[in-house]
Amino acid sequence: MLETILRPAADWELASLLADATDKQRPVEIVGAQSKVDYGRPRRRASVVSMHVLRGIRALDPKSRIVTVQGGTPVGDVERELARAGLMLAFEPADIAPLYGREAGAMTVGGLIAANTAGCRRLEGGSIADSLAGLRIVTGGGEVVQAGGAVRAGRNGLDWRRAMVGSLGTLGVIVEASIKAVPVAMRTATLVVLGLTPAGAVEAMGDAVAGAASVTGAVHLEASAAGRLWYRPLAEQGEAATLVRIEAPADDILETRVAFVRRILAVYGEVHRIDDDDTTALWHELRLMSPIAAGQQPVWRLVLLASRAAEAVAAIRRDLEAEAVYDWAGGRVWLTVAETADAGATEIRRVMAGVGGTATLVRARDAVRASVDVFEPLDAGRELIARRLKAVFDPGNILNVGRVYR
Repeated sequence: MLETILRPAADWELASLLADATDKQRPVEIVGAQSKVDYGRPRRRASVVSMHVLRGIRALDPKSRIVTVQGGTPVGDVERELARAGLMLAFEPADIAPLYGREAGAMTVGGLIAANTAGCRRLEGGSIADSLAGLRIVTGGGEVVQAGGAVRAGRNGLDWRRAMVGSLGTLGVIVEASIKAVPVAMRTATLVVLGLTPAGAVEAMGDAVAGAASVTGAVHLEASAAGRLWYRPLAEQGEAATLVRIEAPADDILETRVAFVRRILAVYGEVHRIDDDDTTALWHELRLMSPIAAGQQPVWRLVLLASRAAEAVAAIRRDLEAEAVYDWAGGRVWLTVAETADAGATEIRRVMAGVGGTATLVRARDAVRASVDVFEPLDAGRELIARRLKAVFDPGNILNVGRVYR
């Protein structure tokens, strides 16, 4: 049962609250829009610190293409402000709230960074960490710490920022972030090949990505997943769909790029084309996880060498019912599995140990997430580093206790 809900209005106030919590050994849960409260291990807390008040866009420099925002700012607000300047976030944030039955669009910047939920464009635009020009956090001990900044985007210094990406608020609370943006593409198109096997699709996507720098998304949907798309012309085909997105700054450049990628994909089957508005709508719904089944079936995120994605999924399927969505040309796989006592953890981790990569249990019932390793188990070396980071940034061990590891 919650004892207190705290809503600091400034970083110094947050620092005071956390310093006091550390002194009293009082566990604290950090929340933004609560769009991902069921991501990670079940929560343990005595107090909740809400970032709801610490929101707003502080600055946008169109010349350096850096936007500086407070941690509680909705990502949608940031994207709309960037769009007015002809800019966008390079990594195209994925919104996993719908996986938990929650409304999309509420995710905050702090939550985005803490959960490391980059979308399809990471294939070309890089990771969230690659886009961070600066970060200010409040540590569990109540210290305000800053690295980088909008005016020093190219000088990283001690780059602990990368440790904050994906830490789920266990090392510090993100109160401000400076993020590098990129220009919005003026023209876009999606090339589609229907009916490919997973192995064929991974090969086709790999060829397209290797052959053309203009490919900004490559996704393969098995027939069942494709059938859930809101974009009905594709959903109604009743076949697996391999999607390759191409972008360009002008019409003639787009046509040249499309023709080039079409020749690459033509080896694998008939190539269909989806243009501008429909392409934008299609990839937006992929950001919202529309092909993944609603409900409570366990969902895993596998990150591995793209060339081994189909092999890994096939091996998992020998002992476990599963449906796959291949993103990043196969480098990331969203795997929906049948409900079992351990959500398939034993089988999935056995296979991943053989092929290499990591597996994260993104969705499962509380009892399952409490009993299995939600995130990839650490080897001795990485565990030592994680413990030392925790000791430095959260010496009282009060922040989001047990959210990542037991």
